[in-house]
Amino acid sequence: MTMGEIADPVQLKEEGNKHFQAGEIDKAIECYTKAIKFSKDKKALAVIYRNRSACFLKKENYNNAVSDATKAIDVDAADIKALYRRCQALEKLGKLDMAFKDVQRCATLEPKNKTFLETLRRLGAEIQLKLKTTFSTDSRVQNMFDILFADESDKEKQEKAANNLIVLAREDAGAERIFQNNGVPLLVQLIDTGKPDMILAAIRTLSGMCTGHRARATAVTHTVGISKLCSIMAVDNEEIVLATANMLQCVYDSLSGGDKRNYGKEEALVLDSSKDLKDILLALLEMITSKKVSGHGRDQALNLLSKNVPRKDKKNTDNTKALFTIDHGLKKILKVCGQVPDLPDQLPLTENTQLIASVLLNKVYDDLRCDPERDNFRDICDEYIKSKFDPNDMDKNIHAINTLSGLLQGPFDVGNVLAGRQGVMEMMVALCGSEREVDQLVAVEALIHASTKTSKASFFISNGVTLLKDMYKKTKNEKIKIRALVGLCKLGSAGGDDYSMRQFAEGSTEKLAKQCRKWLCNPTLDVRTRKWAIEGLAYLTNDADVKDDFVDDEAAMRAMFELTQSKDKTILYAVACTLVNCTNSYDKKEIIPEMVQLAKFSKQHVPEQHPKDKKDFIVRRVKKILKAGVTSALTVMVKADNYVLTDQTKEMLARVFLALADDIKDRGTIVAQGGGKALIPLALEGTDKGKIKASHALAKIAAVSNPEIAFPGERIYEVVRPLVSLLNTERDGLENFEALLGLTNLAALNDKLRVKILKEKALPEIENYMFEEHDQIRQAATECMCNLVCCKEVQDRYLEDGNDKLKLLILLCGEDDVQLQRAAAGALAMLTAAQKKLAVKMTKVTGQWLEIIQRLCIHDNPEIQHRGLVTVFNMLDADEQLAKKLIECELLEILTFVAKLEDNPKKQDAINAARACLSRALDSGLIKPFSN
Repeated sequence: MTMGEIADPVQLKEEGNKHFQAGEIDKAIECYTKAIKFSKDKKALAVIYRNRSACFLKKENYNNAVSDATKAIDVDAADIKALYRRCQALEKLGKLDMAFKDVQRCATLEPKNKTFLETLRRLGAEIQLKLKTTFSTDSRVQNMFDILFADESDKEKQEKAANNLIVLAREDAGAERIFQNNGVPLLVQLIDTGKPDMILAAIRTLSGMCTGHRARATAVTHTVGISKLCSIMAVDNEEIVLATANMLQCVYDSLSGGDKRNYGKEEALVLDSSKDLKDILLALLEMITSKKVSGHGRDQALNLLSKNVPRKDKKNTDNTKALFTIDHGLKKILKVCGQVPDLPDQLPLTENTQLIASVLLNKVYDDLRCDPERDNFRDICDEYIKSKFDPNDMDKNIHAINTLSGLLQGPFDVGNVLAGRQGVMEMMVALCGSEREVDQLVAVEALIHASTKTSKASFFISNGVTLLKDMYKKTKNEKIKIRALVGLCKLGSAGGDDYSMRQFAEGSTEKLAKQCRKWLCNPTLDVRTRKWAIEGLAYLTNDADVKDDFVDDEAAMRAMFELTQSKDKTILYAVACTLVNCTNSYDKKEIIPEMVQLAKFSKQHVPEQHPKDKKDFIVRRVKKILKAGVTSALTVMVKADNYVLTDQTKEMLARVFLALADDIKDRGTIVAQGGGKALIPLALEGTDKGKIKASHALAKIAAVSNPEIAFPGERIYEVVRPLVSLLNTERDGLENFEALLGLTNLAALNDKLRVKILKEKALPEIENYMFEEHDQIRQAATECMCNLVCCKEVQDRYLEDGNDKLKLLILLCGEDDVQLQRAAAGALAMLTAAQKKLAVKMTKVTGQWLEIIQRLCIHDNPEIQHRGLVTVFNMLDADEQLAKKLIECELLEILTFVAKLEDNPKKQDAINAARACLSRALDSGLIKPFSN
């Protein structure tokens, strides 16, 4: 077309009509849009809008269909086509009353039109039903509350009513009905009954109502009151505490726009939630030092602060919430860290509270953006600890030292600086020499935490070792002895797994470890004390002799695994460290021989590998750990709450899983004990390195197991994304290969999984790997593609012009690798069966097609031969000219030879396919039947 022709709206409209009739909707929209641009005539413009409205209806773009039809109706109110199209689009958008009005006008203009009358009847019935449902929902809501408030009502009936209310609140329409029917005040009354079941039902219903709806969340916050919600979260009932924390999170998300779900008209409401958000933070900070709050309530208040105070994205420069928390609550968090449960008059705590407080301190400190902000944080901590030192009050002193321990477990740099302040070490010495057990416990634990990062803790090491040795030798108290030992273990493990940097004399590390194992297996000791035995092993197992002794002690391993099930989840990190050491799944520095020579020449230190850190020893250890039941312990650990199971711990668990899954023979055991399911959360959340390790372990399992058994139910769909994440050039060849094998297995199961793989944008990556030089990766990618070609989206990519996808597939059929040929021939057979155009296209993309197809048809492998013959059948069926060309070449001889073979179970599929080809050629008149 010339420029003059393009600007002609009439011709553009006609072009659009032709495209529409041919089913080329996108091209039709393009023509109509250009015609609208150039058209000056109002009536002609109305017709074009009406036509484009029909296109949008076909594309299911109902909002645009309504908009275009309305523009046509504005010009001519009696435009019956535009009216009916708008009616259809409005119905799809759920606006039944407006759609009814449009079809009513159509029926008035054409009273005998059966389509209009039928639509009018149907819409009328739907509107009546909707009204009836609305009224019945209102009465159902009232009925549920009546049952819940009735004193005589039986328990089963009340439970059912409570569950129905919770379920109703999860749907937006149901939540709105409860809200409109005086639901919030009634739910407050339900809370005021004081019955745990009623409180739970009310809180869970309120959660549903607040989720993703700012207006309702605001109303609930003001009607119930933040202080009342916090007082509910303060009770000593774990289930109620968790439900209330979840509800407060839903409220916070909705008020801060954290919940991105679209709930329709809600967008139009502009509410300023900044004051409510600030009030929630203040109420949570108030909770953490209140004696009226239970341990579980305190944990959840700290956890909510951890989730909502730090920035989700560090690119966002607004860290005002962290600064607000420091100004209004840093001293309160420090007070929680300083609590000493063994003393009277302390805040109620759980086993995990102080670790959660340390995690919060770390997150707030990490959220600071400049040195002045960090200096202010450190100064407040310094001032708080100094203010607690009192020569006449030992209880205040141990509170100060315990606060320091909390900082050393959180923002270590802050704790490390404060540990070097004047008077701190002297206080440690005094506490270590005290006759009170509690003073010694606090001091030795502070020494242990101070020596976490040995390179920075030089001040503590120089003084701490002497103190710890004295305490270990002199005390008869097992609790003190074990902690002193752990401190010595930590200070002695500075060399890591470097055999040449062993800190202790030959054999003494094993003796210390033996003592730790003995304490670990002693059921008379309390969990906290036994936990310290694992802490010791976490450091001592850097030594390969200790690793070997530990895995040989099955009782000690089982005792450690049992402890992971205790309520004290602060143990998880130490268990994960021990397992990483025993399986050697930490990152190892590559030792380059040339660099070793250079280092020796320049008299530099050269790391040495312990003889027991060689491959065969590691394999033996992994087998023993598996036998002791490690997979079950790991699955329990993964289920721990996020605020205790830190990203670092998750990464270590992922490393252990990957080491366990290394041997193909062990993967069945891992699956049988629930390891497949446990890996999914590790692959979706955590550090980048941890997610990759977990994804690789998933790929190893998915590559060789039945995915429906390894990942039962809906969990199987969550496996796709981790596997796809391994398909990039930054991952190594083994990760690529095993991910492709896993995806091949998943793609073989059902359409829903195949669609999920495509949605995760795996297709371009799989295609790239089909060009890979590495034979096994290329084969795995081709097998994966073979399982995906039954998807329409994949077929469309092969139909597109301007790419070599089909050519590559044909050439892969001509490779010598039997497995590769089999996969490529399978993909080709399925593609040509699904799309006849591809059967024709394959003759145009490469001149070698005929030779390759003939080679497939005479292949020794019956499976490949069958796939080649199916492709020939598809080509005979696709196009008359192509069929003629095939029959005129030597392919007819091949078909005749194979078809005449005697029936043979091994080759029967190929023989049947050859006979089908000849039968097809016979029906087309391309060959004649043999005459007697």
